[in-house]
Amino acid sequence: EIKEESGIDTTVSYLIGVYSNTGIFKWYDGVTDVPTQVGFDFVCTPVGGELLAVTEETTDSRWVAKDKVLDFIENPAIRTRYQAYLDFNGAVNYMAYLTKPEFIIKHQTFISK
Repeated sequence: EIKEESGIDTTVSYLIGVYSNTGIFKWYDGVTDVPTQVGFDFVCTPVGGELLAVTEETTDSRWVAKDKVLDFIENPAIRTRYQAYLDFNGAVNYMAYLTKPEFIIKHQTFISK
């Protein structure tokens, strides 16, 4: 996914979060219901490739300082997940949430090493 959407080759360092959006949402076709979406967030290290500005799935790509990245993220679920990355202390974050009609965290816990 990283290579496809950004042009950057990476190696995976470690898992930092598992996230479940438990609300029903529409697939990309706008018709099909998707009951739960599970995402896994990893810390990755860039090892090559060239940053692409635009792809079919990405409207903009750029390198941003870690302490400035939240200035670019409006979606509350993605902001919360990225904040968990910024706060990462070695324990994997698990969160179940809804995004519609509003963002609500239903459950959150941390899994220690």
